[in-house]
Amino acid sequence: MKTENESVRTDFILLGLFQYGPMDTVLFVVIAILFSVALVGNIMLILLIQLDTRLHTPMYFLLSQLSFIDMMYISTTVPKMATNFLSNSKTITFLGCEIQAFVFMALGGTEALLLGFMSYDRYVAICHPLRYPVLMSKKICWFMVTCAWTSCSINSLIHTLYAFQLPFCRSRLINHFFCEVPSMLPLVCQDTSQYEHTILLSGLIILLLPFMAILASYACVLTVVFQMSSGKGQTKAISTCSSHLTVASLFYVTTLSTYTRPHSLHSPEEDKIVAVFYTIITPLLNPFIYSLRNKEVIRALRRVCVHKI
Repeated sequence: MKTENESVRTDFILLGLFQYGPMDTVLFVVIAILFSVALVGNIMLILLIQLDTRLHTPMYFLLSQLSFIDMMYISTTVPKMATNFLSNSKTITFLGCEIQAFVFMALGGTEALLLGFMSYDRYVAICHPLRYPVLMSKKICWFMVTCAWTSCSINSLIHTLYAFQLPFCRSRLINHFFCEVPSMLPLVCQDTSQYEHTILLSGLIILLLPFMAILASYACVLTVVFQMSSGKGQTKAISTCSSHLTVASLFYVTTLSTYTRPHSLHSPEEDKIVAVFYTIITPLLNPFIYSLRNKEVIRALRRVCVHKI
């Protein structure tokens, strides 16, 4: 008979995204393609911002941070999920699961705060252009990024250390494609309602507040644009803001759905589908929404290509 501590440290089994055996190879190919496109898109954007000095501005500094986070974010979950499609053993060690949960939560929280800072950057640039060099100086940008990384890493560490010391005395089957704290609570054999309140509070602070700030920032931006710009400028502003808001909303709404609901209201199959949006879709869309729709980035890409040729 194993002791309780020994049983707690046994491996977990990830059930995966779908339970369709014959489709595993197809799913592997699809996930591998999406992963590769997201990785290449984010790496290219980071390199482009580093190589072109005209993009060394606060907006593109924050965008490079976002691309780096997305690159790491999708690399935390997708490779393990993809290999599980072709593997008979879908196990993950206790330590591996703990590390994955910590890194994923830290990166997700940092991205949530960073998107809020990026909307603030656009608000200052358009609504207070004369004060922009002061309000978005290099020191302030680094302060924003450092605060986002530090606060979310600490928050993730606290949640991970607490969640993984809980007694997992039920099945080792995690009905998900990666180790995520909410998906592991059903395996705990004690009341977790108090801890769920802590997750809810963290979700409201790290996810809801930046999302509200983004909505307020873009509302102010659109108000200023409609007062000052021509019809063509208004159309361009609406197009840009709508695309940014769509991707941001996709990220925030899906993550809020996961982290602000009690686990009694969660459906494992629904949770896995929702998780696809904030683990794969948004890291895939971000570099294209923020770069391919940006004429300045396109011009920079042409300059770099011509220079290399």
